[in-house]
Amino acid sequence: MTPAAATEALLVLEDGSAFRGRSFGASGEAFGEVVFNTAMSGYQEVLTDPSYTRQIVVMTSPHQGNYGVNALDAESDRVRAAGMVVRQASRRTSSWRAEGSLRDELASNRVVGVEEIDTRALTLRIRSAGAMRAAVSTTDLDVASLVERVRRSPGMEGADLASAAGTTARYDAAEVVGPATAGSGDVLRVAAFDFGLKRSILRQLHGNGCATTVFPARTDPADILAEGFDGVFLSNGPGDPAATRYGVAAVGELLGRVPIFGICLGHQLLALALGGRTYKMPFGHRGVNQPVKDLDSGAIEVTSHNHGF
Repeated sequence: MTPAAATEALLVLEDGSAFRGRSFGASGEAFGEVVFNTAMSGYQEVLTDPSYTRQIVVMTSPHQGNYGVNALDAESDRVRAAGMVVRQASRRTSSWRAEGSLRDELASNRVVGVEEIDTRALTLRIRSAGAMRAAVSTTDLDVASLVERVRRSPGMEGADLASAAGTTARYDAAEVVGPATAGSGDVLRVAAFDFGLKRSILRQLHGNGCATTVFPARTDPADILAEGFDGVFLSNGPGDPAATRYGVAAVGELLGRVPIFGICLGHQLLALALGGRTYKMPFGHRGVNQPVKDLDSGAIEVTSHNHGF
């Protein structure tokens, strides 16, 4: 892929729907599951979140990119989403924190962006028909051809993406987010399985007194137990949790032997290890404004979600 001028771009869905727009970011093409995110800001955190591996993200808020990008807000070392679709990508970056533009960030990561799309109509289509396979392209602008190729591309169900989304070697999280701070309490030693771990989660762990060592997704649980950690953390990550069988098996070996805490994919792996089941949701929940009701108190909380299972 090469940096793109404002050329014609095409988005197609596996049901045959087609949307024409203009490219920004890189030129080329990408295939993945098309999903929508309802956050009004935070596009950099979304794009760099490993949980968006092999997904084309539609931002429902119409104007994106105005405050640029910076190293601190990145959730990983690079853009992980397969593509980005917006109504309008800002041509001006205005923020004292900005270190670059959204357009340049996509181009340098060889990720296709498409703007001038009717994202309201597209979101309604995904909401009614469900998340589905899709492609964005600046090179193949023939609808029938691109739809046929989309229908031959892999789907998300049955896809194990977690082992490739995380680290390949163990490391001390302090190298990334600084030392753990525990106030007046003791620092706890935590082993984190990296299925696609976000940096902000490491910051939360370290800010709450957990000195965290990060391990690859396929780490032998016996190695974790041998080091005597105070607890185990199971991270977020992409793909189908039921296909992440090695993760379920590892959790099964750790159950009852060490405290375990899971978020997102990690929580689903914990549920599977305990005999639960997971299933594909029609279009998932993605955004920072998802309402959740506390059935005990009746209070409604506004929460952040990113899951399709």
